[in-house]
Amino acid sequence: MVATIGYEKANLSDFIATLQLGNIDILVDIRDRAQSRRPGFSKSRLSSALEEAGIAYLHFRELGDPKEGREAARQGDFAKFRRIFSNVLSSERAQQALAKLEELASQSEICLMCYERDQATCHRKIVSDCLEVSLGKPARHLGVRSGAGKSAEVGRVRDTYQGTAASL
Repeated sequence: MVATIGYEKANLSDFIATLQLGNIDILVDIRDRAQSRRPGFSKSRLSSALEEAGIAYLHFRELGDPKEGREAARQGDFAKFRRIFSNVLSSERAQQALAKLEELASQSEICLMCYERDQATCHRKIVSDCLEVSLGKPARHLGVRSGAGKSAEVGRVRDTYQGTAASL
């Protein structure tokens, strides 16, 4: 199965908890550049945090939106953005990456990640649409749940101490 998520305005704890609640096995970073000014969302820190949470991390740069596409989207020129990204998707490297994603999605719960909160204005929606067609299954779009990280931590503490009071 395929899901998508954006980390705009999210904190790392809530982001990872949302992935866990969504039963995600593999996070697939489809940013052109796996860097972020947002704490915790650059490649090395994010992959380490995901590994600690039991979620694999893969970076598929060949499915990233190039700078010109990001600029067109920021300016609200979504027709230009889609044209630019369609050219990216038509490349042999992108087609190979899509084939690999199909294979991964047939074996695991994968989640495509980029920055934008609203998938309708992000290239990950275009990628997930391609996978919906090839896999014949709809993608689900996860919104980062504010406070999910705190809820997950409370749940872990509860699990750790469950039964302690009864045994006292």
